[in-house]
Amino acid sequence: MPRMDCRIRTMRPGEVALAIEWAAREGWNPGLHDAACFHAADPDGFLVAEREGEAVGCISAVSYAGQLGFIGLYIVQPAWRGRGVGLQLWQAGMARLSGRVVGLDGVPAQQDNYRKSGFVLAWNNARFAGTAREAASATPSQIVALASVDFAALCTDDRRVFPAPRAAFLRQWIAMPEAAGVAWMEDGRLAGWGLIRRCREGHKIGPLVADGRGIADALYAALCARVPAGDAVYLDVPLPNAAAVALAQAQGLRSVFETARMYAGPAPAVELQRIYGVTTFELG
Repeated sequence: MPRMDCRIRTMRPGEVALAIEWAAREGWNPGLHDAACFHAADPDGFLVAEREGEAVGCISAVSYAGQLGFIGLYIVQPAWRGRGVGLQLWQAGMARLSGRVVGLDGVPAQQDNYRKSGFVLAWNNARFAGTAREAASATPSQIVALASVDFAALCTDDRRVFPAPRAAFLRQWIAMPEAAGVAWMEDGRLAGWGLIRRCREGHKIGPLVADGRGIADALYAALCARVPAGDAVYLDVPLPNAAAVALAQAQGLRSVFETARMYAGPAPAVELQRIYGVTTFELG
């Protein structure tokens, strides 16, 4: 097909929901309330391609404090594929993030295409799927509601596992409807935390951060206890963290697909051994 030129512009606040809907149609199972949280991360970071007033594709090119860029929600409507829309969106998104290290979570089959744009594999993630089990024991006293944790302390801990400040996103994320967050406090110190949110199908846990496997196990159980037993649960695990993989397997979860975390520019340093669940493949 011949290349089709289109207009690319910044999405308005209410339009981010369209990108989430398209993601659902692609089978990505987004959260019911992701749109407002994503927009809060970078209000100018969501682009839409239009042809004669019709939205035909989108991409997110979110900048975190001008320090890190992240590409996601890269979708062209099926009827418009193969006509150059995706390339125009990609070029616009990367131009917006020029001068920054840029990350993405893409399907492994597209790694060669991303390499052509300067991306290098950092690690692979796997989405594990299963069902919420009833808690086998009482919730430990160290586990508290995430909302009770000092927000500044939470942001400080998040910087250990995410390579740029994202306070605006986190404030929305931990307060979203149909979600529950828990934390592990050890002698007044935050040693782990996580959130579970309602999705189009079941619930996703993300992030899940912990100083060790025992804390991660307890947080996972506490999060599952906040949804109906037997409901579908998903956990996105960085595969280099063997303890996180072992947790997923011990909970009876199975790997259903993988993504490749890639960076254009030097891969930022994070404490990968503390990441038992990635926040979201769309925004990092």
